[in-house]
Amino acid sequence: MKALRILGIAIGVVLALLAAGIGVLYALFDGDKIKAELSRGVLEQKQRKLDITGKLELSVWPSVGIRLGRLTLSEPGGKDEFLALESARVEVAVMPLLSKQVQVQRVEVDGLKATVVKRKDGTLSIADLTGGKSEKPTVGAGNTAGTPMRLDIAGIKVANAQFTWRDEKTGSTTALSNLDLGTGRIQADSLKHTMTVDALSLAAKGKSDADAFELKLEAPKLVVSPENSGGESLSLTATLSGRGRSVAAKLLLSGVAGNAQTLKIGKLALDVDARFGESALKAHLDSPVTANLEAQTVALEKLAGNVDLANPQMPMKQLKLPLAGRFSADLAHKTAALELTTQFDESKIVTKVRVAKFAPLALGFDLDIDQLNVDKYLPPKAKEEKAAKDDKLDFSALKGLDIDGTIRVGALQVSKLKLAKLNAKINMANGRLDVAPLSVNLYEGTATGSLSLNANGNHLALKQNLAGVSINPLMKDLADKDLLEGRGNVALDVSSHGDSVAAMKKALGGTASLSLKDGAIKGINLAQSLRDLKGKLAAKQDSTQQAKAGDKTDFSELTASLKIASGVAHNEDLAMKSPFLRLAGAGDIDIGGGQMNYLAKASVVASSAGQGGQGLDQLKGLTVPVRVTGPFENLSYKIEFGSLVADAAKAKVEEKKQEVKAKAEEKVKDKLKGLFGK
Repeated sequence: MKALRILGIAIGVVLALLAAGIGVLYALFDGDKIKAELSRGVLEQKQRKLDITGKLELSVWPSVGIRLGRLTLSEPGGKDEFLALESARVEVAVMPLLSKQVQVQRVEVDGLKATVVKRKDGTLSIADLTGGKSEKPTVGAGNTAGTPMRLDIAGIKVANAQFTWRDEKTGSTTALSNLDLGTGRIQADSLKHTMTVDALSLAAKGKSDADAFELKLEAPKLVVSPENSGGESLSLTATLSGRGRSVAAKLLLSGVAGNAQTLKIGKLALDVDARFGESALKAHLDSPVTANLEAQTVALEKLAGNVDLANPQMPMKQLKLPLAGRFSADLAHKTAALELTTQFDESKIVTKVRVAKFAPLALGFDLDIDQLNVDKYLPPKAKEEKAAKDDKLDFSALKGLDIDGTIRVGALQVSKLKLAKLNAKINMANGRLDVAPLSVNLYEGTATGSLSLNANGNHLALKQNLAGVSINPLMKDLADKDLLEGRGNVALDVSSHGDSVAAMKKALGGTASLSLKDGAIKGINLAQSLRDLKGKLAAKQDSTQQAKAGDKTDFSELTASLKIASGVAHNEDLAMKSPFLRLAGAGDIDIGGGQMNYLAKASVVASSAGQGGQGLDQLKGLTVPVRVTGPFENLSYKIEFGSLVADAAKAKVEEKKQEVKAKAEEKVKDKLKGLFGK
């Protein structure tokens, strides 16, 4: 009994001391004085105005608690509001403090509003709050630096928070509203470097310019320790909605385990469901994840998934892409690598991407495609689009890119062109794209050369040497023109500049040459036209005829070179040979204007019934001028008979002169013979 009495007295003394301490604490606590001191200190140290209009209240049992009413904090200089708070409350258990443990019973924050501004010079409006140097701790009895502490929070609740990010340089604004954060119990030990979080939940709604979005993060249990870290699962969902588009994405991490050095995720799964106008996209991607926290590396070794794309305007309406590959990143050295394989309809595609530097981005790639028909996946062009000749060109997307790589395609069709064994080396830097070397098989021949685009001035340069190419199907597919037949070589070295296709054509300059064998000029039958001369020579009138699809003039050889300036190609050395004809010529082809004015001169050298030359014997030796004029779509051929008759008359006079001269010379010779007796 005596012991119980002593224990009771001791407890009474302790309670009396605690009661006395609480009374003294209450007596000494002056909320208004503390608010004034806080406001003065913030103004002196940060030049910000702290205004606490709400009450500052203290509770001491069974937990020490501080309740704070409404407050506002200004930007530096005291002009604009940086932060506002409706109320906050923190409660800490008393007894654990005696053993240097912080056991927070409750943390509540309501109505928090904050605005962070990125200024035009790149600095942040909170730089003075986050970037200042901390003062060195004072050595003494009150110094607790390095003292291990244990934290135990029963729960955290943040409600109705708002956060705004504003970029003055770009003029963009992102706002988070209705931000709610809730957790279950949180335990941490600074000595053991451990932390446990139960029932973590974060939800927020926001707006970025014209787009609204929602975010939600959930984690039933997270454990962090040097020996073993992990959690049951972690899920993040996000939705984005704006004008004509919507995106819903979900990221799920399961089987998370690791320690201070490594982290392993049994499965990372990403699902995306998006709509953009008439297009609908669904995608799924999953992989195990391994990360080395010390080396700052991460690897997704077994990427697998699929992408489904649907659009009523696509010829096939819906497209499905299976995905397989791997991804790795080295955050310390700022490098990454991706290997991906997919089956695109009938096309098998393998790509490798290498990131040598994150910022500014330096990217390398290798792309292999066995076959691809691009035309198959594009909607048919409307007639007005085909007729449009002033399509705008803008190469500015090349600026800021640092990319190099190679492209190999086994068989390719694009804009009706049919290519094979395409091999191209790509380099993009300083606003310039260079494709060199560029080689491809096309239309029974080969092409080698280079292509260059420059965003600085919208310049284009093309060099190509085509060898053994069948020219007629190439011209039909490339320009929808049926002007020539034959097989041979074509050399191009041209450049231009402008902000539209029409401007490019008008500014085109450079050189070109053509050498064909065993072909034909389409639209005119010179043999038939020359046979018709007999009945028209007497009339001395020119004869004009439009190009006819079924007519053509065969040749065994054709060569020509062109000098191009300001969109006009000039030629003076056309040479065409056939068994009965020789064709020369000179003139202009106005590429920018889409028309030509060319004078060809045809000479009959022989006749051959088998080559369409039957009935041309009477025209042997004559040169027949043929003028080709008009737009490319409707060329006309004019045989200038007036010039032909005049030339024939001159030739007759010249022939007569030669006969007279020959006879005179013969008479002189005869007289000389008689004079000398020989």
